Amino acid sequence: METELSYHPIKEDEKQAICEWVYDGEYSIYNLPSYEEMKEKNLGFANPQKEKNFYTYFDNDTLVGFTNILEEETEVFIGIGVNPDFCSKGYGQKILEITSQICAQKYPGKPLYLEVRTWNERAVRCYQKAGFVIDGDVIEQETYIGRSTFYRMIKKNI
Repeated sequence: METELSYHPIKEDEKQAICEWVYDGEYSIYNLPSYEEMKEKNLGFANPQKEKNFYTYFDNDTLVGFTNILEEETEVFIGIGVNPDFCSKGYGQKILEITSQICAQKYPGKPLYLEVRTWNERAVRCYQKAGFVIDGDVIEQETYIGRSTFYRMIKKNI
């Protein structure tokens, strides 16, 4: 992909748009509740204490994805969502490259990590292309939609 993506802290209208994304098939577990419900339950970017961690990414004027960047004591957690219309087109990898640069500036020297469902081979490949490697054993954990198994993937940050 030749396009440079632009990014900025998430805005209110973008939160609404992200909640309207519809993933098909097995990926439908990534569909978010309505923005109203997210605000009611203080979930993710609808939580005023957490919204500062979220960035949105654009190809020209098109919203192609978002990230959640959360500094922890010794490392930085990354969450990523790619617009379902733009999955498997290289955007996830590009978003993670930009996110790595943001983290290198804000949190120098702290490794990055993310968690991905073990069945989501498409995402695992994307993260590997972006420099993440599977770290340790499979993790089983509770999510707001039930129990699932995850890989923890890490990337050394500069």
